[in-house]
Amino acid sequence: MRLMPKRSSKPSDAHTPVAALRKLMADFVGERAWQKYHTPRNLAASISIEAAELLEHYQWLTPEEAAHKSRHDDAFRLAVGEELADVLLYLLSLANALDLDVTATVLAKMEKNRHKYPASHYHGHYERPPRTAPLPGIPPRQPRSRRAATRKKTP
Repeated sequence: MRLMPKRSSKPSDAHTPVAALRKLMADFVGERAWQKYHTPRNLAASISIEAAELLEHYQWLTPEEAAHKSRHDDAFRLAVGEELADVLLYLLSLANALDLDVTATVLAKMEKNRHKYPASHYHGHYERPPRTAPLPGIPPRQPRSRRAATRKKTP
């Protein structure tokens, strides 16, 4: 009698550490000597480009059509999955380039989000939190126009 479900021999999220995915991407980049191209600026741009390609699959679909295709259209799911993978791979490469611990960064951001969007207040709905009310220990964000004015200008 089997007490535990059979573990698939196929890799899965449940059994693949982030470190293994980071190494996979670092090895791929290293084997091609692409480190010189994987700068933070280039990777951030690539993430944005790939995210736009992901969004393109949903362009002009109604929310209902998007939900249906995302669940039931195998070719659509494959195409969306490939774009999702491209975004994730560039994110992992950026983490490698910046030497950021992905898990620690995600956990810290989620803790910040829990304070910014308490479930007791935001359950079932969303409203933009006031920008003038900073979190404890975090300076208030400047309005966009002031940030742009204080940004270093380059010719």
